[in-house]
Amino acid sequence: MERLDKFLSDAGVASRRELKALLKTGVVQVNGRPVTDGAMKLDPAHDAVLLRGEPVEAPRRVVLLLHKPAGFVTSTEDPRDRTVMELIPPRYLRQSVVPVGRLDKETEGLLLLTNDGELAHRLISPKHGVEKRYYARHAGTAGEEDVAAFAAGLTLRDGTRCRPAVLRPLGPGESEITVTEGKYHQVRRMMASRGMTVAYLRREQEGALSLDGLPCGSVRELTEDEIDRLSSGNGSSPANTLYSG
Repeated sequence: MERLDKFLSDAGVASRRELKALLKTGVVQVNGRPVTDGAMKLDPAHDAVLLRGEPVEAPRRVVLLLHKPAGFVTSTEDPRDRTVMELIPPRYLRQSVVPVGRLDKETEGLLLLTNDGELAHRLISPKHGVEKRYYARHAGTAGEEDVAAFAAGLTLRDGTRCRPAVLRPLGPGESEITVTEGKYHQVRRMMASRGMTVAYLRREQEGALSLDGLPCGSVRELTEDEIDRLSSGNGSSPANTLYSG
């Protein structure tokens, strides 16, 4: 058993101080009855808590897969632009999910959000080598010299050194790029350093996960099995392994 105000605070509804005023408005219900006393004891496993008619879930690990559209910035808030958080259902916002890494405003594709800080760090940190595969349409056509340059590790025009990456030409003006780090606008800058300005970019895979037909602008929650595979690093395609020797 635990206090209602602690349950609501842990679920990210509001701070303990803010909850006192919120409860007085009668918008919180427990098992169908309005409750105004934050000291009320409840059993989160059996009692149904509603806020303005919407279920309030006990804190739990949540990992979401969003097919990010162009035109949204990867941020929790922005004074000028729409953010990816506007695409997330409110029940997940109450679980305090945040983006894992970044996709720039005009880049589409796979973006993860989670409230699991340890998992987020593992996915972002270059030392774990989590592969991220992109599809690009660009000026020019990638050739063998470009493939070799990516494999050796590019140095960008500002001196930034990139880890070895995989460039796979798909035909005139189309390529797949796989990287294991996430520097600022990295894929676009890597391609530009080889004279191939990117016109369209979409992230299609991260670690063991792919978009797998998820419509642009849609979001889904990962299963525990998917989270476990993502956490362990299993499930990456052998064809995309960067350091196979």
